[in-house]
Order: sequence, then C-alpha cells, then structure tokens
Amino acid sequence: MGRACGTRIAIAGFMLARRIVVTGGPGAGKTAILELARRHFCSHVVVVQEAASIVFGGGFPRREDNAAREAAQRAIYHVQVELERLAESPDTHVMLCDRGTLDGLAYWPERPEAFFTDLGTSLEKELARYDVVIHLHTPKRREGYHGTPLRIEHAWEAEAIDARLLDVWKEHPHRIVIESNHDFMTKAKRTLEVIRELLPPECRTP
Repeated sequence: MGRACGTRIAIAGFMLARRIVVTGGPGAGKTAILELARRHFCSHVVVVQEAASIVFGGGFPRREDNAAREAAQRAIYHVQVELERLAESPDTHVMLCDRGTLDGLAYWPERPEAFFTDLGTSLEKELARYDVVIHLHTPKRREGYHGTPLRIEHAWEAEAIDARLLDVWKEHPHRIVIESNHDFMTKAKRTLEVIRELLPPECRTP
C-alpha cells in the first residue's frame, strides 16, 4: 500500500522535467484535478493529456475481444510515450501525467508478461520513468460514481480497475494514495496540496 495522503516524500536531487503520474480507476477525478493544477501552478508545470482519451476519442475501435483490447493498449502506450516526449523542454520543470505507461497493464486481458514483450520494455523501466505516483481512488457506488461517453465502465468494473492499478504500481518507491471523498473538492484540494509539496518553490503559484 502506498503512503497516505499528505505524507512528505524526500527525493534526492531535484531534476528538471521531473515526471509525476496521477493515476487511479475510472471516475477518480484525475483529469479534473489536473486541469485545476494547470490553472493553479506556474506555466513550467506541464500537464500531459490522457492518451486513452485521445486514442478512443479519435475513433480507435473499442471492442471486447482480447486482440482489440491488446491493440488499444499498445496504441495508448505509444501515444503516452510521445506525449511525454513532446512535453519535454527546457521550460518544463515538472511534468504532471494524466496516467502513466504502466496503466495499460491493468487493462491488458491476459498474460501480463506479453504486455512488456509486445512493447519491448520491462516493469523496472516503466517504473523508473516516473519520480512519483499519485493514486486517486475511484469513488464507490454510494459516493456518486458515474460514466461518460468515453468512460464506459460500470461502477463495479471501475472499482476492479482501480484495484488492479493499485497493484500495478505497488513497487514504485514513491507512491501516494489519496482516498475518495463524498465532496470532490475536498479530494481535489488534498491532491493539489500533495502536488504542491513536490514542486520547486518558484512553481507553486501561477
């Protein structure tokens, strides 16, 4: 289990373009919170858009057979890598990623080792891409989970994906887990506070 919300993380040697993943199951509030972060912090804090929304929003086939699911995750992985590459620049001090490259493993249908084989990578390499992982828990059904045209999972499916993502990132040395809350803005405020602590001082205000 990751560290509780609000725990300080000491990371030796601050690096420019440090990458922070914001992950969690469907409906956890990742995209909305990252939009708040984009407005709240300075322009050197760059938000990397969710690759899955680009892929599926652009019309990539969304079928339930294993071949289609694997194809979708390969496409999402490569789009994610290129989005992060595009975000790298001397002006980028911190990169906030809406999901990370390992998220696809939680959606991979069978044989998790095939995920790494197909993509020519490894668990260790993907964990090392990111300095910090912030996991936002998906709301429970009683907490107001709802779908969207791109978020097609039922509440029980969203909870299962959230659990798989928690497992996928469990070996990352710097992970923070933020629980869900009936009041979304309370959850958002907690997350922004955690992100703020990870930023260099000059980036903590717009």
